[in-house]
Amino acid sequence: MAAPLFLSSGDLIADRRYDFARDFQLRGDIAAAADLMAQAVELAPRFASAWFALGELREKLGECNGAIDAYRYACAAEPEDRHGAKLRLMRLGALELSEMPPDYVRTLFDQYAPRFDKALIGELNYRGPEILLKAVLSIFHGTGRPASFKRAADLGCGTGLAAREFVANVDEFIGVDLSPGMIEEARTTGLYTRLDVADMVQGLRAEPNASVDLVLAADAVNYLRDLAPLMTEAARVLRPGGIFAFTTETHGGSGVILGAGLRYCHAPDYLRDQIAAAGLELCSLSAASTRTEHHEPVPGLVVVARR
Repeated sequence: MAAPLFLSSGDLIADRRYDFARDFQLRGDIAAAADLMAQAVELAPRFASAWFALGELREKLGECNGAIDAYRYACAAEPEDRHGAKLRLMRLGALELSEMPPDYVRTLFDQYAPRFDKALIGELNYRGPEILLKAVLSIFHGTGRPASFKRAADLGCGTGLAAREFVANVDEFIGVDLSPGMIEEARTTGLYTRLDVADMVQGLRAEPNASVDLVLAADAVNYLRDLAPLMTEAARVLRPGGIFAFTTETHGGSGVILGAGLRYCHAPDYLRDQIAAAGLELCSLSAASTRTEHHEPVPGLVVVARR
């Protein structure tokens, strides 16, 4: 997605060791890279970037316990966890599944913002907004009613890809994203009447009851473990008959897991339960892969619910 996050240790020699380790890693010498990274943290014990990188290297070497230790040191060195060490610990079974650190998500997408569209569409064959529009249009097919909406909330709006896809169907967009960098990219589209830097639940909480006709979340809810607060707020802000449409990644079991791509995967049974608990009516839930990774489609779902 983006270049590794680097936060200087403040020690020139330790930083140089980090750079040398990265050079060896790029050449494919993982053992030498891990040795140099270990030297970096020995020189600067609070060097969060080096601890995180050492965890990644130890994972590649099959040293699970050593990787866990390194990620724990990374968390201790930088409690904001902008590197996402806690997610790695969750994946390794060393930490209970919980929400993503917001500083990690913000930093990730701030780094990614300038090349987001090119990377997502060009490299990952991303088509989430297109799939989302097709799913919304399908529930209006044969009803004689147009798929048109006065006001839409675009959650995790990113650079504005979903708004571009829905522009012919929506009179007014508001956009919400945790990343200021993404918000600035979205602003250049000229499609939004308002853009807020906030997480998705906070963004909806700023809206009055029954004030929105459409809530969109294109590949955004997979950054949330617990969807109950989001479903509750979506149901509150939607006008009667309003639509909540979203895509997410999924898996073959039940409940929620953290996938290999470090995004949450929600099973169909979990989504049905959350939609029903929020008082929404499920209109459609179908398999839909919105991206490829390592040349393989990522399993996903597209969901449309109505208030």
